[in-house]
Amino acid sequence: MPGESAMVAGALRLGDDRLILSQRLCEWVGRAHAIEEDIALSNTALDLLGQARMWLSLAGELEGRGRDENALAYFRDESEFQNTPLTEQPNGDFASIIARQFFWDLRAHLTLPQIAAGSDNRFAEIAAKGAKETEYHLRRSGMWMARLGDGTPESARRLREAVADLWRFCGAMFFSDDLDRELARDGVVPDPESLREPWLAAARETFARAKLPMPDADELESGRELRRTEHLGFILAEMQRLPRAHPEAKW
Repeated sequence: MPGESAMVAGALRLGDDRLILSQRLCEWVGRAHAIEEDIALSNTALDLLGQARMWLSLAGELEGRGRDENALAYFRDESEFQNTPLTEQPNGDFASIIARQFFWDLRAHLTLPQIAAGSDNRFAEIAAKGAKETEYHLRRSGMWMARLGDGTPESARRLREAVADLWRFCGAMFFSDDLDRELARDGVVPDPESLREPWLAAARETFARAKLPMPDADELESGRELRRTEHLGFILAEMQRLPRAHPEAKW
């Protein structure tokens, strides 16, 4: 099995993606075009936050330094976060929210069942719980991709622009470093590079339903090693301000 440090980092990557994307979705609460969508986005954010709590709690347990989920969320610096850059991209319009969510949901949908069937029971248990929620999230974001793309000329235009803006950040979801390869070799998580072709195949089906051209798959290569953008620091400044100002506060 991988060393404990690799297991900690793997759990952090899974938790940080969900924590940061949840924070982004929370910024949209109250801004959706219909109350049903406002509630749906809020529920998705809560699902992701619940998953993040489980992964960060596991990371703290494996680390053995006395840091719980709150300490890992609120008292790590920007350089310590492991999320993929797609999750930290700013909210644009509703089409941008949906495109970002679809790209990430599809990757999570491919990842979690493999972790649930993997070699580590602790990872598998958390992944199995998250896989059910992610399946629903993907159905919803995929449905909205089709509705916006095959909707009005305005909705299709906005979705095309959102896809063009976010596509370059998707490549990092399929970049494998030494940590990924170590965890994949021991059957804990799938190798990110192995998910690229299934992700592209499923994305093509959704783009076809949306009657939109899909960007060139080769363009994903330009962002494969991208690990950070300038946006994360601003997210953390807002998310961590209160607990850092009152570190001993109890609810």
